[in-house]
Amino acid sequence: MAAGSIVDIAERGPMLKFAAIGLDHRHIYEQVGRLLELGCTCVGYWTDGQPQPLKGFVERFPELAAVDDPRRLLDDPEVQLVVTAAVPQDRAGIAIEAMRRGKDVMTDKPGCTTLEQLEAIKATVAETGRIWSVNYSERFEVPAVEKAAELIAAGHIGRVVQTLGMGPHRLNRHLRPDWFFDSQAYGGILTDIASHQIDQFLLFTGSTDAEVVSASVANYANPENPGLEDFGELVLRSASGHGYIRVDWYTPDGLPTWGDGRLTVLGTEGYIELRKYVDIAGRPGPSHLFVVDGGKVEHIDCAAQPLPYYRRLVADVRDRTDTAMSQAHCFKVMELALRAQAAAVRLGNLA
Repeated sequence: MAAGSIVDIAERGPMLKFAAIGLDHRHIYEQVGRLLELGCTCVGYWTDGQPQPLKGFVERFPELAAVDDPRRLLDDPEVQLVVTAAVPQDRAGIAIEAMRRGKDVMTDKPGCTTLEQLEAIKATVAETGRIWSVNYSERFEVPAVEKAAELIAAGHIGRVVQTLGMGPHRLNRHLRPDWFFDSQAYGGILTDIASHQIDQFLLFTGSTDAEVVSASVANYANPENPGLEDFGELVLRSASGHGYIRVDWYTPDGLPTWGDGRLTVLGTEGYIELRKYVDIAGRPGPSHLFVVDGGKVEHIDCAAQPLPYYRRLVADVRDRTDTAMSQAHCFKVMELALRAQAAAVRLGNLA
């Protein structure tokens, strides 16, 4: 995070105070860590039981204090923002309770696991005027995606026609809690992982809505866990573009990172490919971007590209603005993910 960004925020008033409720997914490390980097203050955290990420959380943030009851954080008038990476099926309830207590919310994806939960969240946002922001980390934590948005806005590849998003993940079975293998708890693979790619489809095609043309989910490699969807795909179509998404839990151990996440954005005058976490052709580091247009083929190392989401969210909380991600966009991503999940053809060894 650029020092100038911190100074710009600090000059406009005191930094916000936040609390963490629910530490069941490792994404909580970035959620808390990046806010602390900006100078925000974490007044404390609470989580149910002893989830696997808790040990790493305490090691990273030994100065933060645990509380024995989340109501102590929810009732604290100084807490402006609640962040959560609880079990996915519990995130909506935490968010609704926080918003009713006057807090804004930043939740790990998926922000909810059913359409009924999403409708309750929408009603709460309308009633309270609070912010409900889902941290789609495959955009907000990936410099190459920010660079692609910059190039596309500048017209480098013409009008965007299609996105092709792939979200492979490593299973790491030995690290996974019981809820990971329960589709009711995590919401299904399209609700969970594919929400990232839906977010990017809407962003790059400039779409405000879309049709789920087709969807399917399957369990092909883990018959002993019939509640685990280890493969999913869907096709989206909007007035502005087309999208294909594939997600899975098949990343082999030979890959030096958890997944070879890629995104190809096709335009009428060129295309961009992102290799978000690794370039298997051998270039070191993550966040590689390749652009092909009318004049050149270029590789761009995006490691130095700023990540503005957290800075903008802090400003939105304080100024009641809508710059980090529009609330309408946030709602629509989750709606499309949930509709795709509900419509998906079920294949393989699923229960």
